[in-house]
Amino acid sequence: MWVRTRATVAGGVVLILVAVIAIWLVARQVGDNLQLPLVARKCTVQADGRVALDADQMANAATIAAIGAKRGMPERAVVVALATAYQESGLRNLADGDRDSVGLFQQRPSQGWGTAAQIRDPRYAANRFYAALKKVRGWEKMRVTDAAQRVQRSAFPEAYQKWADDSEVLSRALLGDASGAVACTVGRTPVMHGAAAAAQLTRNLVLDWGLKGTDPTDPTGLAVTPGDQRDGWRYAHWLVSHAQDHGVKRVRFGDLEWTARNGSWGRVDGQQGPAGQVVAEVFNEG
Repeated sequence: MWVRTRATVAGGVVLILVAVIAIWLVARQVGDNLQLPLVARKCTVQADGRVALDADQMANAATIAAIGAKRGMPERAVVVALATAYQESGLRNLADGDRDSVGLFQQRPSQGWGTAAQIRDPRYAANRFYAALKKVRGWEKMRVTDAAQRVQRSAFPEAYQKWADDSEVLSRALLGDASGAVACTVGRTPVMHGAAAAAQLTRNLVLDWGLKGTDPTDPTGLAVTPGDQRDGWRYAHWLVSHAQDHGVKRVRFGDLEWTARNGSWGRVDGQQGPAGQVVAEVFNEG
């Protein structure tokens, strides 16, 4: 009986090893054609540190950062906001939570943060968080977790600090302090494409950043003229962050270009598109 059991176990181990080797060989043979949902939705941020997020988390982080910048909040405020959303929701726009908590920051309608529908709007939620943070006297000199706790009043006041380093990496990239720092791999079937994608992309860029004079009628994409290099990378990184949900195919700024096909930034020969502009192209219809 003991011999038979040992033989059975050994046979099972061999089968597992064979299966693992087979999967490895297939992955090596198929390469980029192997469609893995998690890989297809992965974003990497590198700015004096490295952070990996999925597409939904990346889009939410980009909107939180943009709203902070639009309000004129310092970069430290964006770090606090991102660390808070990391802890409260994992940077996801949750439909529920503890008691009546909802949204990115798990704000509660019963505590005066707004209606559930309002709080589920990432822009509304971020604006309410920054407004509350601004009222905290001396928040700029506090630790990230202490500043967040003064707003959130969590039962776990130290929990926010563990996200401080990642939030600083995200803030540096999303606020334009690094070039080509946000890279996302987009799935083969974008959520939107064509004129609808271009129009929605333009509307949301305006809503997040408060830009004026952006043409929403171009069916192929959009072009934005930044005030300086830092603004250019703010918009470029925002566009890549929203690539999956807005059908963005290509983003160019200066001599760097990100493409959905490669999921990374690379240098291009000469200036691509209008000089000094951030240019985004969406996937075509069909």
